[in-house]
Amino acid sequence: MASIFTKIVRGEIPCHKIAEDERYLAFLDIMPVTKGHTLVIPKEEIDYIFDLPDDLLAGLHVFSKKVAKAIEAVVPCQRIGVAVVGLEVPHAHIHLIPLNSIHDINFAHRMKATPEELAAVADSIREAFKKQNT
Repeated sequence: MASIFTKIVRGEIPCHKIAEDERYLAFLDIMPVTKGHTLVIPKEEIDYIFDLPDDLLAGLHVFSKKVAKAIEAVVPCQRIGVAVVGLEVPHAHIHLIPLNSIHDINFAHRMKATPEELAAVADSIREAFKKQNT
């Protein structure tokens, strides 16, 4: 059965898309740890990040770097934290989380963001991504 992320890639489930190319997709987490919390995935459904072929894994990190720069341009933060947990969804993914303190990366404390708030953040980050990558 397809993961929820594969359903997002296929367009079966909506998302607040940030960036996309032929191999990767970045979109906002709908239960963010902090404002701007973004997930970056390979479009190919592979459960465990360390099972990704080397070129796909390397590309995932390079794509994540571009997305992180766009988040930094929009969300005030000291840096973008990177987390790979791998237990929530059986599809490899990277969490990009704007940080101002170590406590900002606590997955036990998620924000409640409205669809409108998520859409506004996604629009801002997406525009910053386009500016930086044209």
